Amino acid sequence: MWRTSTIALASLALLPSVLGTDILHTNGFSNCKTGTSTVKVNNVDISFDKSTNNVDFDVSGTSTEEQFVTAELIVTAYGIKVYNNTFDPCSDDTKVDQLCPVPEGTFSANGSQAIPSEYLSKIPSIAFSLPDLDGNAQMVLKAKDGTEVACVQSTVSNGKSADVPAVSYVAAAIAAGALAVSLIGAAASGAHPGTSTSSPGFFEVMWWFQGMAMNGMHSVNYPGVYRSFSKNFAFSTGLVSWGGLQTSIDSFRSHTGGNLTNNSYDYLKNATLVYPDGTTTTTTSGIAKRALDLVARQINTSVNGTGAESGNSTSKESHLVQGIQGYVEQLTIPQSNTFITVLVLFAIVILAIVVSILLFKVILEAWALFGKFPKSLTTFRKEYWRIMFQTITNLIFLLYGVWTLYCIFQFTHGDSWAAKVLAGVTFAAFTALLAFYTWKIFSVVRKLKQLEGNAHALFENKETWKKYKLFYENYKRGYWWLFIPAIIYMFAKGCVLAAGDGHGLVQTIGQLAIEAIMLILLLWSRPYQRKSGNWINIIIQIVRVLSVVCILVFVEELGVAQTTKTITGVVLIAVQSGLTAILALLIVINSIISCFKENPHRKRRKAAEKHLSRDLEGDAFLMQPTPTSSPPRHGRKMSEAGGYDRFRALAVSRFGPQREESSEALVTGGADMGKSGYRSVSQGRSDHTGSPPPFSREPRLPDLAFENYRHK
Repeated sequence: MWRTSTIALASLALLPSVLGTDILHTNGFSNCKTGTSTVKVNNVDISFDKSTNNVDFDVSGTSTEEQFVTAELIVTAYGIKVYNNTFDPCSDDTKVDQLCPVPEGTFSANGSQAIPSEYLSKIPSIAFSLPDLDGNAQMVLKAKDGTEVACVQSTVSNGKSADVPAVSYVAAAIAAGALAVSLIGAAASGAHPGTSTSSPGFFEVMWWFQGMAMNGMHSVNYPGVYRSFSKNFAFSTGLVSWGGLQTSIDSFRSHTGGNLTNNSYDYLKNATLVYPDGTTTTTTSGIAKRALDLVARQINTSVNGTGAESGNSTSKESHLVQGIQGYVEQLTIPQSNTFITVLVLFAIVILAIVVSILLFKVILEAWALFGKFPKSLTTFRKEYWRIMFQTITNLIFLLYGVWTLYCIFQFTHGDSWAAKVLAGVTFAAFTALLAFYTWKIFSVVRKLKQLEGNAHALFENKETWKKYKLFYENYKRGYWWLFIPAIIYMFAKGCVLAAGDGHGLVQTIGQLAIEAIMLILLLWSRPYQRKSGNWINIIIQIVRVLSVVCILVFVEELGVAQTTKTITGVVLIAVQSGLTAILALLIVINSIISCFKENPHRKRRKAAEKHLSRDLEGDAFLMQPTPTSSPPRHGRKMSEAGGYDRFRALAVSRFGPQREESSEALVTGGADMGKSGYRSVSQGRSDHTGSPPPFSREPRLPDLAFENYRHK
């Protein structure tokens, strides 16, 4: 039996295979027989090593009675049956003492057998190179009368997987780089009103990673390669595998109405996850280690614990999963722990932000006592509370989509009343905060339109800009309102994905409609100030739409062939990986530009100051004529003085016309210079006192009996 069965197992490589260097092996197992069974398999571990041409196996189980059986081995790859063979364990050429007959009680067998050379040539080399093979091996034991007494199935892999920790680290580094470039750009602009950041920014990168993670949460039959790939971006949604944290959350749930029987960290550690298409995976990461530790062994068998060597009788529970549950539990996060996991990590990040800002504030205060720090840090020193609050608001805005997802998932799949209360409170608080900012911005815009006729002060007034820029800083002036569709977009994505869990077709069609509407909105408005921002965000949105179209291929109701699904999964990985690489390249380019390019606002300010200084030095109007200039003629109007014309033109070019002033008013008002009030809606001032802005501080003639001089 074992020789025949192991040859059959190796033959699954007739189609592209899965994981490790020259090794094919089973990965977890599940019982596929419905109802009661007289034979129960507790452990299955079979592997083929190309370098030694051996098949190693380790099988154990229990039987309620002694019985003669026949065994059928079925091997499929990518939905195609590549091997099917029935054999008798009592036959001379397939003799297996442990199954002839199947004994009552426990039994186990482990060992190694060689594969004949004629079968090796049928295994293509591609079987050992492609990651995440969609292969499945199933063994069915039947009684002599044809009654099925046991059924066990296992996924076959080769040691290679698209689930690579290095991918998560690289993605996190890309996000960190985008954050650093965004911070450098903000510091270089000096919080100048109307300044936009370069694309891709931190928000764009994180939302892109979140999108790829959410693409792996649909209740569809993903090919194994894409399921593993999407797992790499779980960190962007707040999911991190942390055993100690999960144990603490389990304890919290157990005291607040939670059921830990089949929904706990300890249970998942010893469970085999079974997906709707029959593929299996384990939650532990010992696959590669087991492959390296495989050695050729002589066959050893035992009955009821006696014999030369007893096999491993440890049993792994079969755990059927799909959708969001399948995504989070492959990270060893029980589905009912999902929201609390994200909440705790969110609280840790908030604490880190608060501590970092307060620590930096203390450093600045100490610096002020012993030295003089740069003027660029003065704003932080004075307004650190505002900066802290806005940083937290930024984080809430960033996570609002996935927060909606996890809160609704907690309401529908959670079992702890305390966790549901926390989900409701935090979701209401986050929504209320974003609604408050929306109301405030609309209130400001309404007042500005009443007083000035437009909302340009959102981008021109420094105080208004500092308060609300996080929502619209990269948009054009006429499209400041697009942050509202962005919030609705995030809410709708999380809501449809969570509420539709278990219904893959509904989820996918809903997500496709949402992504398509957002793409149409971007193509219609092209709202970003920079052309690069428009193109990058439109391309990202196009890839999002195409990604959901690809996921539609995985929907079970459409009946698409497994080979087509696998090809689609590989294409989807290639497209998403390519766009991620482009974003990383653009971040590097932006960082180089930020380091060597002079701040355009500072450059324009210096040029204006230099020009103004040169005009004032040679201005006859200030009674400091240049050597080549002639004194003004008697009765010459002051507006004809060239210096003043140049000064006025410069002021208008920088700040725009303020009000009409005749030359006579300029002369007669010289004595009142600096006393008149000034009022600007853009400046947000309602009083008539204080210094006017720089563009109204025009030169006035001192009171030196100039009128008498004019009429002589």
